[in-house]
Amino acid sequence: MPEIKVTPLGKSPPRRFPDFSYITQNGRLTDFLDCVIISHFHLDHCGALPYFSEMVGYDGPIYMTHPTKAICPILLEDYRKITVDKKGETNFFTSQMIKDCMKKVVAVHLHQTVQVDEELEIKAYYAGHVLGAAMFQIKVGCESVVYTGDYNMTPDRHLGAAWIDKCRPDLLISESTYATTIRDSKRCRERDFLKKVHETVERGGKVLIPVFALGRAQELCILLETFWERMNLKAPIYFSTGLTEKANHYYKLFITWTNQKIRKTFVQRNMFEFKHIKAFDRAFADNPGPMVVFATPGMLHAGQSLQIFRKWAGNEKNMVIMPGYCVQGTVGHKILSGQRKLEMEGRQILEVKMQVEYMSFSAHADAKGIMQLIRQAEPRNVLLVHGEAKKMEFLKQKIEQEFHVNCYMPANGETTTIFTNPSIPVDISLGLLKRETAIGDVFFNQELHVCVSTVSLTLLSFSSLGSGLLPDAKKPKLMHGTLIMKDNSFRLVSPEQALKELGLAEHQLRFTCRVHIQDPRKEHETVLRVYNHLKGVLKDYSVQHLPDGSITVESILIQATAHSEDQGTKVLLVSWTYQVAEMGRSRVNSHFDLDVLFFRMKN
Repeated sequence: MPEIKVTPLGKSPPRRFPDFSYITQNGRLTDFLDCVIISHFHLDHCGALPYFSEMVGYDGPIYMTHPTKAICPILLEDYRKITVDKKGETNFFTSQMIKDCMKKVVAVHLHQTVQVDEELEIKAYYAGHVLGAAMFQIKVGCESVVYTGDYNMTPDRHLGAAWIDKCRPDLLISESTYATTIRDSKRCRERDFLKKVHETVERGGKVLIPVFALGRAQELCILLETFWERMNLKAPIYFSTGLTEKANHYYKLFITWTNQKIRKTFVQRNMFEFKHIKAFDRAFADNPGPMVVFATPGMLHAGQSLQIFRKWAGNEKNMVIMPGYCVQGTVGHKILSGQRKLEMEGRQILEVKMQVEYMSFSAHADAKGIMQLIRQAEPRNVLLVHGEAKKMEFLKQKIEQEFHVNCYMPANGETTTIFTNPSIPVDISLGLLKRETAIGDVFFNQELHVCVSTVSLTLLSFSSLGSGLLPDAKKPKLMHGTLIMKDNSFRLVSPEQALKELGLAEHQLRFTCRVHIQDPRKEHETVLRVYNHLKGVLKDYSVQHLPDGSITVESILIQATAHSEDQGTKVLLVSWTYQVAEMGRSRVNSHFDLDVLFFRMKN
């Protein structure tokens, strides 16, 4: 039975990049990998790509969508600047390495089937989440895996919902960031967000919204821009990253990846050209009066968002709104857990007096969305990644209960083996199909799907053309024939046709039994007596006495020999082909029962 093996890459704390030795300890990576797929431009999905290709040495094809290919190098260069230029890290990829890496990228369109090599093909599906994000179906022969990357099953103000067809993969690898969360109404959440921002600004406070440069940032900018316009508010809104301008350029360029509303209104007004949102200068953080600032990164673990937070944390008028997921150990996670005294660099204690709010505008699927995708794709197995162990365990049980499929959640470095039952297309000759199914003169599409075993084939499905119908069409049927594999295709033909095509002589397999008869006569006289007896009893069958002294009844052969120790006993050797045995005892035993036929002769 074929199997699929999955090994998540390890990422121990001291390492900046994944440990690619899980793939191979010896030899080049390219010898072990046919291709690399990047689902979207977030750094936890593409941040190690130049290291992987230019420093570790992978030089095969890299696939991603067109928006991802455009935005990826911008984020990678920003990541490199922060890590190398500001933090002084060594053993890191260079700007040239990013350019060389991107030269290996092959951009793909949605629903385009890309033939990677003779066996492997991939296909991208819309994933929502961020601009250009895609889920990928990977097929080898009749086996397939769907890798979701990050996805969102709920449409929002600038992106549509993730979608995949009923592709029934052998394995669905799904993210599980919000494995136990079911989000409330998006409209209510947006209303609460705007209300809290408005109230803080009205009382003269400052609002910090930590975000990542691309994705939720654009969503919340559209939301605030529309609200500021409607309410005629004057408090300034700032965005603290130089990436915004470039990002919005690509959102305009790839407008077809946004939702229907954005595409419809694009001619009259570009939603990504904001009137009320300006670029932020770090000196603005000390300005008096109300303001709203979008700052990166989104988890308050470094960068400008953390700097602004430290300045504003001591004032109870101010508010920080965390709009997305925060990894354990980050400042964002600590304040959401209720900590109000934080130990910062140099062992300084920061007292948090500002209001802390969590409003999930995350673009990940919640538990309901994950279940919805599984229902949509109908996989045979599910594997959960990109989540927390306890929450994944809960979701795993839910999936197994509801869908009755195996669900796996391997730890980093653990190999999971998943067995599959491939559906193999087989061409079948019309003559054999008619003979085996005994359905008369009906025309058929000569392609069916079978489960192959060593002896026979179980017919799972085939479609009829014309007016003829199959008896019990939905039930599997057992078919007998010879399976020929040639040029990577399978054909089921009759044994006679197979022998003819392959130039082979038929091998006869016969079963033999012995019948002892007390008869002092010579062998040829015993044979003649048996012949006359059978002619009288089996009048409906062809009984022949052959020149070599043997007797045939249809395909059954009877020969007589003397017993080696008792000359008065004759031994009748009765043999028949395995086909006669298969036809059943209905034809042989009911009409040619040896005990009955030779009963009188034994006496």
